[in-house]
Amino acid sequence: MKNMTMYRHLAAAAMLAIPLAAAGIDQGFAKGKSCKALSVIDPDNDGSLDLAEAKKAAGEVFDKLNKDKGKDTTLDRRELRGRLSKKELEKADPDKDRTIDRAEYLAVVEARFKAANGDKDTTIECKELGTRAGQALLRLLK
Repeated sequence: MKNMTMYRHLAAAAMLAIPLAAAGIDQGFAKGKSCKALSVIDPDNDGSLDLAEAKKAAGEVFDKLNKDKGKDTTLDRRELRGRLSKKELEKADPDKDRTIDRAEYLAVVEARFKAANGDKDTTIECKELGTRAGQALLRLLK
């Protein structure tokens, strides 16, 4: 009878541990993806991203997305490929031409950088990129 009680306790503990382990795996996976993304856009490999590095990466993305090189220096919603929602694009578009230029894109990057910088220092680390705000910033940098 004691063995049966012990097995029930072990089974109950295992059932409680499964959701916790799954949550840990999910968090670890998200963190791992963020760290990998950071390593790709961190030119000095110091494990963090400062605003200048973020803007440099964003500028390169802007140039890559701009299909109309030479003719047009703006991105429309189609060219942005989901990096900004319709509402975010409207907010980032002060002249209401339904496109954003490089300066407007970099302004959004700066705002997202500040939102993702949870500890309010001058850099963003892997753990901060794993947050919702960090993921929103990453969408503009890759």
